[in-house]
Amino acid sequence: MLCLACAWAVATDNAPVASEYQVKATFLYNFTKFTSWPSNAFSSISAPIVIGILGEDPFGSTIDDVVKGEVVSGRTLVVKRLHAGDDLRGCHLLFISRSEKERLSALFSQLRGSPVLSVSEIDGFAEKGGMVNLVLANKTVKIEINQAAVEQAGLQISAKLLKLARLVKE
Repeated sequence: MLCLACAWAVATDNAPVASEYQVKATFLYNFTKFTSWPSNAFSSISAPIVIGILGEDPFGSTIDDVVKGEVVSGRTLVVKRLHAGDDLRGCHLLFISRSEKERLSALFSQLRGSPVLSVSEIDGFAEKGGMVNLVLANKTVKIEINQAAVEQAGLQISAKLLKLARLVKE
C-alpha cells in the first residue's frame, strides 16, 4: 500500500490523477502504520493515534477522508487542527505546515524529547532537525528521513519505509 502512495496516479482517459495533498494525506496515514511509538506515548491501550496539522491546513477534508474508520495497531486515528500555542505533545504525528517555517527552531525545542513524529513539506525540513520531509520532485512525492531525529524521540521507523526514503542528516 505504501508503494502505491509513493507515486502519482498515472493519468489515463478514464483515471483521475490524485492531487498532491491526496498523496500526502495517504503518506501521513501510512506513516502511522510504519512507525512504532513507545507505550508511554499513549494514555491507555485504547487511546487513538493523533495526527496533528499545525498552521494553515493544506489538506482540507482530504486527510479526514483518508483516515476515517481506519485502525492501526488496534488504535483509531484522529485528526486535530492546531495553532501556535497549542500543546503539540498530545500528537503522535505532527504535520507542520509551510506557514510555520519561521517558527521551526521553537517548534523543535517544544517537541524535543517527545515521541512525536514531525512531518513537513518545508524545504530542508529534515536537515534542520525535522524527522520526515515530503518533497515534490517531477510530480512525484519523495520522502526524506532524519533517522537520528527519529531515534532521539524514541520512535522507530520500519526498515520497509526507510528503504523508500532518502536518509539525511542535520
